[in-house]
Amino acid sequence: MEAIQMVDLKGQYLRIKSQVDKGIMEVLTDTSYINGPQVTLFKNNLEKYLGAKRVIPCANGTDALQIAMMALGLTPGDEVIVPAFTYVATAEVIALLSLKPVMVDVDVDSFNITPEIIERAITDKTRAVVPVNLYGQCADLEGIRKLCDERGLFMIEDNAQAIGADYLMQSGVKVKSGTVGHIGSTSFYPSKNLGAYGDGGALYTQDENLAMMLHKIANHGQTKRYYHDMVGVNSRLDSIQAAILNVKLKYLDQFAAERIAVADAYDAAFKSIEQIQIPFRVAFSSHVFHQYTLKINNGKRDELQSFLKEKGIPSIIYYPLPLYEQEAFKKEANVQFLPVTDKLCKSVLSLPIHTEMSEEQIAFITNTVSQFFK
Repeated sequence: MEAIQMVDLKGQYLRIKSQVDKGIMEVLTDTSYINGPQVTLFKNNLEKYLGAKRVIPCANGTDALQIAMMALGLTPGDEVIVPAFTYVATAEVIALLSLKPVMVDVDVDSFNITPEIIERAITDKTRAVVPVNLYGQCADLEGIRKLCDERGLFMIEDNAQAIGADYLMQSGVKVKSGTVGHIGSTSFYPSKNLGAYGDGGALYTQDENLAMMLHKIANHGQTKRYYHDMVGVNSRLDSIQAAILNVKLKYLDQFAAERIAVADAYDAAFKSIEQIQIPFRVAFSSHVFHQYTLKINNGKRDELQSFLKEKGIPSIIYYPLPLYEQEAFKKEANVQFLPVTDKLCKSVLSLPIHTEMSEEQIAFITNTVSQFFK
């Protein structure tokens, strides 16, 4: 059996090697390394896939969040509601722009924020909400958008972990994750479900005026070269990464199905183990399993992780510390304790999940976890 990895990027590359290599060579041949035709092609293809009117590629997912907040005209001191159980980038850009991150608890089952949680945190200084579609599954996007519209707030979807997921609207219509808010943002970090071979990101919106502002900010505040209407940033997706992403976008749904198959096998193996809570799947969203995350309920999460490591099985804790306990946010967070977030940080454990996993590897992992709890 081959060594088990959290994500097998080399194995996935070998499956699509000829197409990826061809795309890279086209860039090297035409030497349009920045804003080349491959970037335009990827932008157009991603718009079609998502059903988004406009996609604005950028340099990375953190930039995408920052550009989104700049485009919405938020000013220093404005409050932005975010989950406390997420990666630091979600709150980091808020602080960088001298805004105030308001960190709230998450749902005990889905680990995402809900309209009810958000509503309790709204003040007269609240201007925006950033729901994170954590681990590959959507938050209650329609409910959150409705609340935002009622209260005059902006909604920025952090869709870095759930690109390709389907969200079921109450009307019965399915839309892609990231397209329900005023702005959606994503990351193409290599380990993401749609990952480049370097950094990359994108924003998407259904609002043409917002799209123009996002594009302008990402391009030094200019719409015409050397004429700068505002202070912007330099955030571009390079042509080589776009060529790679163009290939991988064709396989995104297939790759998601393969990840779901691994998750199904895990679920079947673990659902009868009393000390484990398998990932909860909401009715209104598909789950594309950027991560397969267990909740270990007997307080032995760290012991299980050590046991797996001894057997050659990697695992990662996403996330070991709430945002409000991070040194960077302790002074400004003004949060004492959020019970669900605190418990999750002490109990979650993510197992290997990727498109190249063999039945032998899956069986070894499930048998090893089961052995620990006997």
